[in-house]
Amino acid sequence: MPTTKYVGWDEVTAYTTATGNKRARTLLWGDEVEVISTSGARSKVRARHRTREVFVDKDALKGKPLLEFYFIDVGQGDGALIVTPERKHILIDGGYPRAKQNTGKSAADFVDWKFFHDYRRDTIALDAMICSHNDEDHYGGLADLLDSAQDHELDCTDVRVEKFFHAGLSWWKTPTKKRFLGDTRKVESKSYYTDLLTSRTKAVASLSSNANPRLQGMWARFTRKVTQTKKTSGGNTPFQRLSRDEGSLSHLDGPDLSYNVLGPVETDTSAGPGLLKFASAPGQNTNGHSVLLRVDYDNVRVLLTGDLNKNSQHLLLDAYDGSETEFRADVAKACHHGSDDVSFEFLAAIKPAVTVISSGDAEGHDHP
Repeated sequence: MPTTKYVGWDEVTAYTTATGNKRARTLLWGDEVEVISTSGARSKVRARHRTREVFVDKDALKGKPLLEFYFIDVGQGDGALIVTPERKHILIDGGYPRAKQNTGKSAADFVDWKFFHDYRRDTIALDAMICSHNDEDHYGGLADLLDSAQDHELDCTDVRVEKFFHAGLSWWKTPTKKRFLGDTRKVESKSYYTDLLTSRTKAVASLSSNANPRLQGMWARFTRKVTQTKKTSGGNTPFQRLSRDEGSLSHLDGPDLSYNVLGPVETDTSAGPGLLKFASAPGQNTNGHSVLLRVDYDNVRVLLTGDLNKNSQHLLLDAYDGSETEFRADVAKACHHGSDDVSFEFLAAIKPAVTVISSGDAEGHDHP
């Protein structure tokens, strides 16, 4: 029976025969292979998502599984899949839905390919789905993945999500307001949004026809899909708000791997936790209260920033005064698709060696 091993060298040549020198392809550090047999100095292997059997130096197969980040091409928007060494899967954002993509594809299609063609599985199983904030260019592709009416777009026959996380803010409506971010409470002359979705129970209640306020628009449709999603066990997918003080991703931790939720930063109000209304434009507030997530793997840090803007970055620097090194990262996803609405002081705190910009060629925001 084939055994699974991993390439431990930077790269290794795969040959067509056990003893010859005709090159078939090159395998890279961390690549997963099925070892079919070993004879002499070489092992016969089948690389993942490849059907052809090749031969590699058996000493090259002493590696271990790595932490994998896939920054998905979703056009205008964000979408990233994390695969841990323990083979847990975390999907963060998904870009616009297919219907608004020039390619007709979203992050849902990449995730479907990953499970069906790469892993040869019929079910997409996510250990966590994270929506950084309530903008459609971040949650649209997630909605595609959960939409049973679009099953024909996927090769996999089922989607299971162990836990859903989001930043808290939602789009609401009342008989007198068509679209807003909910009620606010004053704390020392500052206003804080307090209509935060904290659980699946509250999400279901907020979708009711007699709810006031009631979830609004495409965000409501997406939230309904989340409430209809199941875990692998068949139970309902839990619904959790994330902030520096609320929620945890510790169940995803592994050896040398941890997740640190740095934002949004909440404040206690008379109506419970609140997120600061720091701008008059609703979009500035939703962007600024994106989930700010730092993933630490051994001594390497990756920072995922959603659509943070200059105002929110200043607030974060104030909240972490004296602890700005919490933002330090080796790899950073550029805030808001590389927008110029950015604090250079915040960038200096991150000080990344590599920056990933996720933006579209045909979008209208001129990012980056």
